[in-house]
Amino acid sequence: MTKFFRLFLAALRGTETNFTTGSINRAIFLLSVPMILEMVMESLFAVVDVFFVAKIGTQAIATVGLTESVLTLVYSVAIGLSTAATALVSRRIGEKNVRGASMAVGQVILVSLGLGLIMGVVGFVFAEDILRLMGGDERLIANGVGFTRMIFASAPAIMLLYTLSGCLRGSGDASVAMQSLWIANGINIALCPVFIFGLGPFPELGVMGSAVATTAGRSIGVLYQLYALTRVKGVIQVLRSDVSPDTGIIRHLLGLAVGGTSQFLVGSASWIFLTRILSTFGSDVVAGYTIAIRIIVFTILPSWGMANAAATLVGQNLGAGQPERAATSAWRAAFCNMLFLAAVGLGFYLGAATIVGLFDNNANVVAIAVECLQVFCLGYLFMAYGMVLSQALNGAGDTRTPTIINIVCFWVVEIPLAYTLAHTLNWGPPGVFWSVAISETLLAGIAVLVFRRGRWKTVQV
Repeated sequence: MTKFFRLFLAALRGTETNFTTGSINRAIFLLSVPMILEMVMESLFAVVDVFFVAKIGTQAIATVGLTESVLTLVYSVAIGLSTAATALVSRRIGEKNVRGASMAVGQVILVSLGLGLIMGVVGFVFAEDILRLMGGDERLIANGVGFTRMIFASAPAIMLLYTLSGCLRGSGDASVAMQSLWIANGINIALCPVFIFGLGPFPELGVMGSAVATTAGRSIGVLYQLYALTRVKGVIQVLRSDVSPDTGIIRHLLGLAVGGTSQFLVGSASWIFLTRILSTFGSDVVAGYTIAIRIIVFTILPSWGMANAAATLVGQNLGAGQPERAATSAWRAAFCNMLFLAAVGLGFYLGAATIVGLFDNNANVVAIAVECLQVFCLGYLFMAYGMVLSQALNGAGDTRTPTIINIVCFWVVEIPLAYTLAHTLNWGPPGVFWSVAISETLLAGIAVLVFRRGRWKTVQV
């Protein structure tokens, strides 16, 4: 127990950043612990946020759900660029080229700011149209357009929070990435009730208060990341010259990011279509689905911690010329993720009604959320392998293959299947839920086959 505690503290402190030698199990643990804790705080924010918003009413929940279903496009670009950053930085660290890693981070900052500003302006200007397009009625639009505008205005902070975390994880400094997310989301959790309900001297802003708290937290988190990446004692020290545009590095970064961004855009677009299908069944269905997704995020994001650990290990070990060690790291991380999701999925399946009841007491909303949770949990065992192995491919710099897999599973299979089950076969909302479980299972099977073939071991980054 004492040895485990010492190892746990070492993971939190980030005392090791190069994982190309030594025990693979130790490397997975040291990387996974801060990454999982980072994602736990991110998922806790999502749950706490919807908990407070639910106190306002069903329409407030629906506003958050409709806005974030479109905002996932911003998240997709951010995660895709973060994936490219992790692959590029981890490969340079494995090669022991710290200066090259620092220069890459500088270009990530420039690209993130540019893309964030473009998407933020578009979302802010067309906020009403976005809510209307997603099926919101005029009352919902009138009450929620301020929330939507504020959230889109924070797009640069969203981009940087994700991409700089990817840079830190690629460098092996997962503990700092964890600290930045804890700061960002801790501030958000503390400010949510203050601004939503108008505690103390602050005005009551309703659902708009959630957007204000979220933006403040994310912005402060980004400032902390920038401090960590520019300090003298950091694994990487970004200099002013590194932030000057370098067309060669930017071109290389975007070349990697295109696959990663496209990959997550495909997945995000599928969620938008699923939300649009569900919106035809009314606000109660959208609200129940939103609550269920937030609860599911509580398990999926920690799993992404293990998947991100696999990506860093694969990138660093390929950079060090050790492809077999990279493969072993990914398989072991996938197995650990499967054990974790199996346990959590069982708990959620059995306790769905109790968990959902903490967020809403509307019988219709609760019934939808419970059914969504129970169906999704059936695919957790397969999803565990799909998540880790897809991210391992990304860590190797092979972002094209996961993109193709996502297109097949989400666009060719999931969306048509969801519409067919929900409307053609008259299953209603459960048809949408089953389409997700089926497509995720298919994705996992394909990812296992592709990873076993091993072509990712020869990708140049």
